[in-house]
Amino acid sequence: MSHGFTYSTLTTAIQNYTEVGTSVLSSTITDQFIDNAETQIFRDIPIDANRKEMIGNLTASTDNVYTPAGTLYVRGVQVYTSTSAATGTNSWLIKKDISYLREYDAAETTTGTPKYYAMSGGATGKGATTSGKITVVPTPDSAYTYKIHYSAKPEGLSSANTTTYLSINFGNGLLYACLVEAYGYLKGPQDMLQLYEQKYQTEIQKFGAEQLGRRRRDDYTDGEPRIPVPVQTP
Repeated sequence: MSHGFTYSTLTTAIQNYTEVGTSVLSSTITDQFIDNAETQIFRDIPIDANRKEMIGNLTASTDNVYTPAGTLYVRGVQVYTSTSAATGTNSWLIKKDISYLREYDAAETTTGTPKYYAMSGGATGKGATTSGKITVVPTPDSAYTYKIHYSAKPEGLSSANTTTYLSINFGNGLLYACLVEAYGYLKGPQDMLQLYEQKYQTEIQKFGAEQLGRRRRDDYTDGEPRIPVPVQTP
């Protein structure tokens, strides 16, 4: 079996594995399986392909900015002393809880170059154009350029988007996650549900080793990885 799937081959595979046709598993239902499975994977493993950056300008006397739509989580925030472009002298803000920010500037009157940030709001609703709010302190005294480094939820697999990074590069894991959803929906045999949950966990561990291990290192700076080989003594 190919490790990669298209939307069509994945939905067919779900029906084949469960031995249930479209009269029960309509496209609306299998689409929900796929969406749930993708969300589960995004929560389990940070994926390099989902890393994004956004550049903007703070507003003087305003202590917050909104994150882009689809943001899963913010990985870091830079503030530049230039107001024209994200180049030159800059500093990485230190992430804190919102309670720390309010203690740091209880009166909310301190201004200057921001030093700390915290997440302080959710999305703006269904079809939101933002995915939360970042509050900074001190409150900016100028329109500093900022750069948000974040991971975003990409467009999911669908009839209109027939392949994705996950469907091509993590096809088996995506299939197993969908089958967990399917057997839960069908109230199928518990042994089958457990089987595909175990298969998913095995695949996500290997995928995690790739995303968090091999893709985050290189032989020059980290050295070539060594795998201990057990030696049997006579």
